[in-house]
This record gives sequence, C-alpha cells and structure tokens, in this order.
Amino acid sequence: MDAARYFIKGQSFAASDPRLQDALARVYESSERPRCMCVPGGVEMYVAKHAEFVIKRMPDTGRRHHVTCQSFEPEPDTSGLGELLGEAIVEHAPEQVEIRTAFPLARVAGRSMPCREATEDPAAVNAPRKRMSLRAVLHFLYDRAGFNRWYPAMDGRRSQAVIRRYLLAAAQGVTLKGGTLEERLFVPEQFRAAEADEIGERRRRRLSMLLSPETDVQFKMAILIGQLSGVEATAYGRRLSVKHMPDAPLYIDNKAWARAERAYGPTLQAVDADVERKPRVVMAALIYAKREHIYQVESLSLMLTTDQWIPLEGLHELPLIEALQRQGRQFIKPLKYDVKSAAGFPNALLLDAGATPVALHVVSPFMDARERAAKESALRASGETAWTWMTDKGMPDLPPPTKGHRTVHLGTDRPAS
Repeated sequence: MDAARYFIKGQSFAASDPRLQDALARVYESSERPRCMCVPGGVEMYVAKHAEFVIKRMPDTGRRHHVTCQSFEPEPDTSGLGELLGEAIVEHAPEQVEIRTAFPLARVAGRSMPCREATEDPAAVNAPRKRMSLRAVLHFLYDRAGFNRWYPAMDGRRSQAVIRRYLLAAAQGVTLKGGTLEERLFVPEQFRAAEADEIGERRRRRLSMLLSPETDVQFKMAILIGQLSGVEATAYGRRLSVKHMPDAPLYIDNKAWARAERAYGPTLQAVDADVERKPRVVMAALIYAKREHIYQVESLSLMLTTDQWIPLEGLHELPLIEALQRQGRQFIKPLKYDVKSAAGFPNALLLDAGATPVALHVVSPFMDARERAAKESALRASGETAWTWMTDKGMPDLPPPTKGHRTVHLGTDRPAS
C-alpha cells in the first residue's frame, strides 16, 4: 500500500485520484465521513473546504493511523505539545481550535501592566494557566503544516511558496484573543523580481491592518514568519532583513536585539557552521507599524532549521537528520514548544522501522549538566536498547526499515497534513 487511500460512499480513492474532489463535494456538510484506509477498517476523517476540499484528521485520532500514514500523530508526551493540550490549545471541534497566548496582539494607549504585590491574606489564590509563547505558536503552526516530518517524496519540494501556503493553511480555523490567527499571520510571498511591484502591493494590503487601530488601541500587531537573512546596525536600531522581503526590512530596538543575541547566539552562529548544507534561521516576529509602512519588532523567536526547513534544536542534530534523508527514511522531528529543554524528548522519531515510532537520541559533549541529566533520564525510560549516538564517536547504524513498509507519496508540493 504505497499511496494514501480513502473510502467514500462505497468507493476507494487514491489521494491523487482526479475524482476525489467530486467525491468529497458529495459528503461535505453531510454526516458521512471519509475513512483513511491506512489500517484495516480505516479511520474516520473530516472534510474541510479551503481553495479546494481537503481531508483532515479528526481530533484525538492521530495515534489510530498507521505509523507511516501522513495523518499519524505520536504520543503528545514525545514533544512539548503534551503540556499545552487542553489548556493552552483547546480543540472545540475539528475545524475550531483555540490557542491561548502569553502575548497581546495590540498595544493599548495609556495602560500599563498592573503591579501585583503579595499579601499575607489574599482573597483567592489562582493556579497559573498555561499560555503559549511566540515560539510555541511557531512550533504549533510548523507542526500543523507538517514541516517537522519528512518523507522521501518531499525532497527538493519545500520552496518558500510551499512553506507560505501550508503555514497559512495551518492557521485556518484557529482562534486567539477573540479573533482568528489567519487574519493576524503574515508569511512573505516567494519573491520574483519581475513581479516585485505586485508582490509589494499585496504585502502592503495585507499589513494595512497595522495602520487601522481600534478604539483605545495604539498599535495592532501581526505575527510575521520568515527566514532571517541579515542584521544591520542603523541610527534607528537594528535593521532585520527577511528573505523574500528585500524591500521591506523590520526594525528592532538595540537593547532588544542585544537580548536576542544573548538568547539565540548559537542559532545565529549556526548559519556560518562548517557544514556542506548551510542551515536556515526562521523568525517569528510580533510586529506593529511604528509609522506608516515602517514595521517595528515588539518581540521575536528564532528557530534553526535545515536547508529543507526541518527544525533543529542545534547543530548536533544536523548529521542525524541528513543521514536519515540520504537513506530515504521517514521520520518526525519532535518540537519543544514551551518546554525549557528538548533534551528529554527523542531527537527524531523513525516511522518506518516497525509498528510504532522508534526513538533516536543524540548526546553531545557540549550539553550542559541539566540537559545531559534530562537526556540520560529519557534514555533510562526508553530502555537499554534505545538508539543513541554520542556525537564525539561514529554514528551507529540506524534501525533498518521494516520489510514492506508503506512509502508515503505526496502531491507535487504537499507536506504531511
């Protein structure tokens, strides 16, 4: 079984079948659901309508799919997602997900954060609620878009146009702060010099929301996701260049950038690493219009990725990820969301080596004591047979693929969904 197949109204359709759209139209808005036939008996899915009809996974069913199915989801505790589900990420319905963030999407004029002092006899003590940071929102969108997983069919197909299309699709049906994530998310179009004027005009129209404050709101904000391509000192702070936005830089206060350099020093340095395929730095920035069409960064989060946009916690993971790609393997890269350290999670989950994901762990001599302790605890929990690579030694052979494992075939540019 090499391609995804769906059972609809008594008929079986391959994901690439040209008749599939008509079949989905017949069941859209009905009580009948398509079934993904990756396992005997199938798994119920639902139909969403965007530019075309799309088959999506039902909530809480990811682990019922075959491990190599693009709708498969590992256990939540294999990444930072598990700590946020049900509190900071709430699925009200298949097409309605609410996220609760720790950052605002507007600046309110004349309003400061209340100063709360501890009292000996408080009227009530409230348990803190989990809220998502900007990094967690970036990881959430990356996870929903499927860019933290890899199938051989994806090789060479992740262009800026694909990244943009699926990040925007991942934001559909997601609400926050009383609005929609889709309306506050901006991902640059793939730049084409011949269409520079048209692309610039569409960008200005999209970001015009930043120029229309509501009552009592000084600045509206948007979340920009793009590849950081350069930083330059100016008289107005640092100018940040975003790839595919050569004519529209962002600005950030010097002190804020100094904090970013301290927090993300290893990530920023990684682009100059002595490796054949240079990694990228993906930035999620909360931006507002300081003046007309001048975009200022309120806060940012940076994420290291491979040249194929697969997330990395650091350069120590890069040889493993590239070895998996060279060998044509299928895998998921767990994301940490708001967990302080990802050392307690597998560095990759191999999907084609058995009926369940196989955890792959990487131990670097540059880990600090806390990270090393977290990794050692994870290895003890995995058992004596856990695959482990000490980066100061040769990489051991990877677990072999299961004979006859399913190979996922995607469309020309489609990531996992």
